[in-house]
Amino acid sequence: MEYRYLGNSNLKVSAVGLGTWAYGNDTFGRVEDQQSIRAIRAAVEAGVTLIDTAPAYGAGHAEEVVGQAIEGIRDKVVLATKCGTHRDGPKYIRDLSPKRIRKEIESSLSRLNVEQIDLYQIHWPDPDTPLEESVEELLKLKREGKFKYLGVCNFKVDLLKQISEMTDIISLQPQYSLLKRDIEAEILPYLTDHNLGSLSYGTLGGGILSGKYQERPEFEDEKDNRAGFYPFFKKENWPQTQSLIKLLKEIAAAHDQTPAQTAINWAISRAGITTALVGAKNEKQARENAAAADFELSEAEMLALTEESNKVIENLSN
Repeated sequence: MEYRYLGNSNLKVSAVGLGTWAYGNDTFGRVEDQQSIRAIRAAVEAGVTLIDTAPAYGAGHAEEVVGQAIEGIRDKVVLATKCGTHRDGPKYIRDLSPKRIRKEIESSLSRLNVEQIDLYQIHWPDPDTPLEESVEELLKLKREGKFKYLGVCNFKVDLLKQISEMTDIISLQPQYSLLKRDIEAEILPYLTDHNLGSLSYGTLGGGILSGKYQERPEFEDEKDNRAGFYPFFKKENWPQTQSLIKLLKEIAAAHDQTPAQTAINWAISRAGITTALVGAKNEKQARENAAAADFELSEAEMLALTEESNKVIENLSN
């Protein structure tokens, strides 16, 4: 595993991090809690240090699972969670009001069973709450020792500039993969210029870049809603993605790796990406994801994947 400092902080994180959205048990299909706990522990044993979660994942359930999994190994992980987005039944509600932020961090600390969060992140912007009010409350919580460092997720450059005038942040968490690269135009250069780290999510495009689907999947499980978040599974987009997946399989075979490992390796090799967050539903996936940092794609392979990605993205519809 490769380790990197996150932005200008002293947090040293693994190049492959663990995303825990699936452990909420309401978006990526059903997953048994003990299996999730074993996957988390397998990831840590394989060298993963960064674990990213959020209250919105299963209305706090993912945080509870993470809390159980890291019991006894808290010193081995960099723990990241979020505020500002919560569940109301099937709906995701964005609320960065000071009262809500304080309530959420106290609940997160309790569910995670920790005294302090390493990286606390604004999950999504809230257009109904002035950012100044949110930041003021976050700074109070930081002074109280509730978290070490502040980060943001899903912010555009204008909001990054705004919050950076109010306080120090160390990282951004954007969606990024071979099928989603819009942050390359302005956001990644901004992060690099300002010494900010990045925790990219959606590294496998909801699983499509794993190459495991021979045909377009129909997610019949009522708890599997990934097709609503990732447009790559749409009927009109599925054929467009296949040339890229074919190339992933070819390059993966040349390295005796999986397509998923190859897609992860491409992401963590891109300029401006500190850590690629990847989910793992079981121990095998956790270990394989971690091993994605243990080989090197050639310049020609990186270029081939990037060029094919460009062609595919041009033809995708949102």
